[in-house]
Amino acid sequence: MPVDPEFYDADIVILALNRSEETLQAIASALGQRGCRFRLVVLDQGSVPETQARFRQALAGHSNATLVASPRNLGVAGGRNAASALGHGRVIVGLDNDAVFATAHTVAEAVAAFDAMPDLGALGFRIVRHDTGEDDLTSWGYPAGLLARAGGSFDSVTFVGAGHAIRRVAWDEAGGYDEKLFFCWEEYDFCLRAIEADWRIRYRGDIVVRHHAAPEARVRWNANRWFYFIRNRIYIGHKTGDGMVALAARFAVYLARSLREGAAIQALRALPAAIRMAAGTPRRRLSGAARDYLMRNDSRYRPALPGQFLAELSGAGRPKARPRPPHATLPVSPR
Repeated sequence: MPVDPEFYDADIVILALNRSEETLQAIASALGQRGCRFRLVVLDQGSVPETQARFRQALAGHSNATLVASPRNLGVAGGRNAASALGHGRVIVGLDNDAVFATAHTVAEAVAAFDAMPDLGALGFRIVRHDTGEDDLTSWGYPAGLLARAGGSFDSVTFVGAGHAIRRVAWDEAGGYDEKLFFCWEEYDFCLRAIEADWRIRYRGDIVVRHHAAPEARVRWNANRWFYFIRNRIYIGHKTGDGMVALAARFAVYLARSLREGAAIQALRALPAAIRMAAGTPRRRLSGAARDYLMRNDSRYRPALPGQFLAELSGAGRPKARPRPPHATLPVSPR
């Protein structure tokens, strides 16, 4: 379906790095969308030439699809920024390269959701396991108490990157992703700025993507993934005006978990790295309205940091599932 260069509904963005079979399925799922005018951008971040050639072949003959090869891995934040900047659809739809849309009208349903809610800035899709259709618990980035509402809809403070959509006006106003984050927490950081700009974030359990498990591509809990998780969250807290007491309390929660998981070195590396990362970064405390939004839609469902710390010390905070792979963010974890 050719796309009018002056106007269309959505840009579908897929980041690729090898993993050819899963990525080809994601591409086919995107190209098979119906009911809206869209453009597909596949940004390859360093696949071997043979794999890039397979991606290029899959897109051949589709005037509304393009493959762009980056000379280096820009990370999730930088990659999505670069790919999103190549289009001007009024909605930006993100799909992980190990996921597929559940139906041929998933993107059209997302676009309709934005048309129905003028204040909607970003939308998180329901992420289910590709093999069983059950909720993918490693992709549940919301308070655990809301899991019973996975098939419903609720306001949120973030979305999970495996399947999501962002209104381009909100994207532009919030400034896209912070590329310093590389991966981990970039969606949450973006949503904080969108919320500050009076945009609403919402989860829709009736808009679904099916996600493949890919354990060979995961970063171990006690390897660099945990380092990025802690570093980035402390950095975000600094940016949004958290005081030293709050930042120290949050780090104490993460350190307690790190000690139990045998990842203390990663936590101890993360703190000075976060301090260096924050140097020169403007601090802006969230407005009262934004803080109220976070309390209504997230904080009230979670224990306070002292309670989280005690839970980690006792072992009650041990996660039942390992975190998401590095190409997506925000596993179930203390905020």
